[in-house]
Amino acid sequence: MSLRIGHGYDIHRTIAGRPMVLGGVHFAECPVGLDGHSDADALTHAICDALLGAAALPDIGHFFPNTDPAYKNIDSQVLLQRTCAALRGRGYEIVNIDASLIAERPKIAPRLQEMRARLAASAGLALDQLGLKATTNEGSDDIGRGLAIAAHAVALIRRA
Repeated sequence: MSLRIGHGYDIHRTIAGRPMVLGGVHFAECPVGLDGHSDADALTHAICDALLGAAALPDIGHFFPNTDPAYKNIDSQVLLQRTCAALRGRGYEIVNIDASLIAERPKIAPRLQEMRARLAASAGLALDQLGLKATTNEGSDDIGRGLAIAAHAVALIRRA
């Protein structure tokens, strides 16, 4: 059995006038969203990069460039679905994903299980194959001041 591990990281600045989307879940109560070409879902982007890295493929920007109008405001769950399909098409099976979201706001805990379920569904995984945690930066740096949100993810894949 050939196991492969990948790590992904993403960060986006917050900006007024955009919806806040994290893990495929909309936080309508949040007065800011994330700045980016797609829906800027930093959590989902980190997961995509972890999966791509595990397969030794280029990063998310290579497959879904921010210069391509086709990806303007696209739902990042579509990008995750396409990433998983690409891996499966190359003969890989996803064993599990674990991710951490770093944000001062919005409050993540009340929606954590909803995000986890959405991400698992988009990746075609059982719920027990996707771990998700959230933390803050305790007021330090841009994340701590609410000016950005970041995410780390790891993925374990194997040849199917």
